[in-house]
Amino acid sequence: MKRKFETIAIRTQLEKSQYQEHSIPLYLTSSYAFQSAEEGAALFSGVSDGYMYSRVSNPNSDDFAIKLALLEGAEAGIATASGMSAIFSTFAALLKSGDHIIASKSIFGSSHHVIENILPDWGIEYSFVNIKDEAAWNKAFKQHTKLVFLESPANPTLDLIDMQWLANLCHQNDALLVVDNCFATPYLQQPVSLGADIVVHSATKFLDGQGRVMGGAILSSKKIIEKCHSFIQKSGPTLSPFNSWMLSKSLETLAVRMDRHCDNALALATYLESHPEIEQVRYPFLPSFEQYELAKRQMNKGGGLVSCIIKGGVERGRKFLNSLELHSLTANLGDTRSIATHPASTTHSKLSSAQQEEVGIIPGLLRFSVGLEHIDDIIADVEQALTKSKL
Repeated sequence: MKRKFETIAIRTQLEKSQYQEHSIPLYLTSSYAFQSAEEGAALFSGVSDGYMYSRVSNPNSDDFAIKLALLEGAEAGIATASGMSAIFSTFAALLKSGDHIIASKSIFGSSHHVIENILPDWGIEYSFVNIKDEAAWNKAFKQHTKLVFLESPANPTLDLIDMQWLANLCHQNDALLVVDNCFATPYLQQPVSLGADIVVHSATKFLDGQGRVMGGAILSSKKIIEKCHSFIQKSGPTLSPFNSWMLSKSLETLAVRMDRHCDNALALATYLESHPEIEQVRYPFLPSFEQYELAKRQMNKGGGLVSCIIKGGVERGRKFLNSLELHSLTANLGDTRSIATHPASTTHSKLSSAQQEEVGIIPGLLRFSVGLEHIDDIIADVEQALTKSKL
């Protein structure tokens, strides 16, 4: 019997030990003992499966990766120390000197830095493309293009791409499509079902959902995960057993949390859209969003992020942020607590002014990660900050 998302998230668990624990225990050990010298040799040679050393594998990281792969509809997965280690490990495992990567311009600042400043040192070429420009995507492919990387919804403008269309284009050009699904989570969107080859996550965000631990994941076919695992186990960006255990438990409440995030975000976006001090609101499930129909087609709900442009530019934006009382000012997102961020001066500050402008990050742009507080309190806090910050 095919089970629903929520049931899979709660009931997927590694085989119980002899103690019949109801919840998977923590395996806080750096290594595992062998029953014999022959067993140790067999494990290290790959003849048999089992646990040897927690940098290579651990029951807790396996539990988290297996569960997340099921939720994403992928064959296999591997846990990593952070979202950026998931992205970098994917590139490092699958690209070599002479290869070419295409990426959306609308990605996290650190992802942009890796592609623009680190990969070229390895002899890997890159091209950046406007996420909404289909003609530019078509033109960007070269004979040696191996990977295409993007976020959808994008950070922080929430722009989308028709993933099914792009996946078909990638496969026509013998390239793999890698999607950062951090903003949507598998509860709202499953890129594999739309044709993506690889999904990466910063589990630090909505997957954890409570601002507690760092983590990341790569989900794909068994063949691709084997390549990524080989790189990760040798180079070391593995996820700790404790963080793996925390994240696996967090997945059990992902659905109920995302429902509340999305409901609150839509309510805040609707409120902001009617406010005279706001020039523009960006939220995928607002009917005014230019890609609304696409959002409805490939997402279940609009997500927990809202972006808006406040009148008065950067000066007004900073005054607004400093007037908030309930919202936290931090560069993180996906927490139970509502968060407000000024992307141009924080998460995307390493981009030049021209690069920021190209992807719609203008001085007055604000990003809200809408939390789980009561929506009346969230809106009231935004309202009083808008009033106090009026120039």
